[in-house]
Formats: sequence, structure tokens, C-alpha cells
Amino acid sequence: MNPSDRQYTKEHEWLKIQDADSNLAIVGITDYAQAQLGDVVFIDMPEIGSTVVHMDKMGEIESVKAVSDLFSPVSGEVIKTNSELLDRPELINEDPYNEGWILQVILSDPEELNSLISAEEYQSFTEQA
Repeated sequence: MNPSDRQYTKEHEWLKIQDADSNLAIVGITDYAQAQLGDVVFIDMPEIGSTVVHMDKMGEIESVKAVSDLFSPVSGEVIKTNSELLDRPELINEDPYNEGWILQVILSDPEELNSLISAEEYQSFTEQA
């Protein structure tokens, strides 16, 4: 089940607001995405201090099956990446909603959150896929 404290994209990323006052959010990929990818072996993340753009490519994730693009659910400045994934990319498979998070971002346009979908909507979307 997808955690209800997050919002989702139809490209299978999730976003969780960590601090609404500072517009700080955490981003990762969904359990559905990691299951489709298979064993993750490498992740290419944006650099700290770089700007990500709403629904633009922000990196790549490589598994034993494929290389897939990562898309940013929002626009903003990357303030932290999960450096643990460089040595242990399998955390994305093992715990995509917690230990396998990808980056933290300061949202530049909180209105973009309106384009994301709820856990229930995402569940329905994946069941139709």
C-alpha cells in the first residue's frame, strides 16, 4: 500500500512535505516503480544546489532490467541527496518510502503540488496499468 502522507506522480515518484513552513520536501520512487524495475544497481541523482524542474528529468535509475529516467514532481533547489544510495542502491528496493528516499528539495512553487495525486488515486492508476 502507498503511504497516505505523500503525493504521487503518474511517472511513479512520490513527494512528502517534511516542513511546510520552509517548503521542504523529500522525493523518492514508489514501491510499484521499484518492483517494475527489479534490483536497482545504480542511481544518478542531481547535484546538491542544482535546480530541478517540475516533471523534467532529474536523473536516472539503473536496474538489472532497464535504465529509467527519474522525473521531479516539483520545481526547486536540491538541498540534500541520499548518499547512502551510492553504496547501497538496493535500499530503493528494500524500503522505497523511507531509507530509499532520493533527495530533499526546497519547493520554488508550492502550487505545483496541485498537479500531484493522492495515494488512493495512485493506487487506482497502477491497478489500471
